[in-house]
Amino acid sequence: MNSFLTDYQMASLVEAIQTAENHTRGEIKVHIDSTTEGNNAEIAFEVFKRLCENKTVAKTAVLFHVNFEQQYLTIIGDEGIHQKVHQRFWDKMHDEITIAFSNQKYFEGLKSGILQTGLELKKHFPVVGENPNELPNEITFS
Repeated sequence: MNSFLTDYQMASLVEAIQTAENHTRGEIKVHIDSTTEGNNAEIAFEVFKRLCENKTVAKTAVLFHVNFEQQYLTIIGDEGIHQKVHQRFWDKMHDEITIAFSNQKYFEGLKSGILQTGLELKKHFPVVGENPNELPNEITFS
């Protein structure tokens, strides 16, 4: 389904999501989009609304929406995220990942972004008591 990541790398990204979510109430979703028509930002927001918005109790979902063909990345956080995590964090994260993409380091860029996001979410949304997995960790596609 995608020629930018191997099956092993995809499984490793799912493990990175699990690791990133272990110490936070935040939830991370990765969606790989092969759509080549349309406005990437609008498409990403529609995907966010479908997969993430209002799907966590504290509104702590983050979507990494990737279109490898267009070397395009959108990172969207739910309302609870925006109240705590500053935009400069997301800007820096976006820059680091897109630089990796420009060097054909798709797996490395995404994995690093996922793990750094987990550390940032842990600061603002630490686990207190139970930590249910509110969003499936698998990577989705369209």
